[in-house]
Amino acid sequence: MKLSKLIIPLACLTLAACSDDDDPPANVVDPTPTPTEAMIKITATNLTNAQPLSPIGVALHKEGQFWQLGEAASEALEVLAEGGDNSGLLGLDVVQTKASTDSPLAPGAKAELTLSQESLADQKLSVITMMVNTNDGFTGLNALDVSSMSVGEEMRFVTYAYDAGTEANTEASGTIPGPADGGEGFNAQREAINKVAMHPGVVGQDDGLSSSVLTSEHKFDNPLMAITITRMK
Repeated sequence: MKLSKLIIPLACLTLAACSDDDDPPANVVDPTPTPTEAMIKITATNLTNAQPLSPIGVALHKEGQFWQLGEAASEALEVLAEGGDNSGLLGLDVVQTKASTDSPLAPGAKAELTLSQESLADQKLSVITMMVNTNDGFTGLNALDVSSMSVGEEMRFVTYAYDAGTEANTEASGTIPGPADGGEGFNAQREAINKVAMHPGVVGQDDGLSSSVLTSEHKFDNPLMAITITRMK
């Protein structure tokens, strides 16, 4: 009897020790930080009647501008404004994250793109596209500050027509890359104007410019594009 009395307490002690070992340590903090990411959605709508817009390019960057009124266009802007190729601008060293649609945006059509970044601190958003039935017309947003946007916040803008000043607005056959002509895109030779300005609009056949391949349907009024920016997370 004395032996059995000794065994039972020892067994209980053994079980209690096992139970303690299975309990998780108290007040242990997981050293792995929760990943964070900021995401914005850009929705672009073509407001023109007959001006398809080249693939829409969007980029986040902390420094620089894609263009400056009154200043000569960069080569990357010239390539975009004359031929619709946005790869040069989206490939600039200042660009931190970028996206582009795969095809032109037809009149009345809408496109959505998203950009993700670890943080929006000091971030600026640029949007760029060419009016392809022009010689060197483009539109977009230039270094818009989005750093203070909160999750769920939405901003709305409209864009205006700019002229890169790198090619004369002759509208002549063979000089416009859009469907109205199917002509030449980028040409490294620059015209004497060589500065970015507000676009004066097109002068088509219906306006008396018989050498133009454009008609009154290709004319446009500002604004060119409606843009909605939404912070998703």
